[in-house]
Amino acid sequence: MNKIIFTGRITRDTELKVTEAGKEYCNFSVAVDRKYKPKDGEEKQTDFFDCTAWGKSGAFVDKYFGKGDGITIEGRMESRKYTDKEGNKRVFWGVTVENVEFPLGGKKNGAEQNEPNGTAADGSDTFAPVPDGDGSDLPF
Repeated sequence: MNKIIFTGRITRDTELKVTEAGKEYCNFSVAVDRKYKPKDGEEKQTDFFDCTAWGKSGAFVDKYFGKGDGITIEGRMESRKYTDKEGNKRVFWGVTVENVEFPLGGKKNGAEQNEPNGTAADGSDTFAPVPDGDGSDLPF
């Protein structure tokens, strides 16, 4: 199984692009702090993930997220092999995004977005609405 889930902050503005075949995709990078207690004088450690979201997910990320925004990513790690200009064989690792959520509230260009936490990449709500009332009719 190849699955990765992390929450972090976008490190640069998102870039929505279109392939020659007409498919949209969005590239962005996410900084994720490692969870551990640093020793005296030691700085926290951060990992940086290059991410690509395709189709509606890519358009969603570009529309609702920007540099500095919190984001939760669910996806898979993928490697791409290539040869650089000097003829050296290289491997690039990146995350192909399958789902996106707002973990810390969303804003882009300094304006708060009205999208709720739990909004899926396709724009649909991932949570069922809670019925009105005192909650006595809930199944738990």
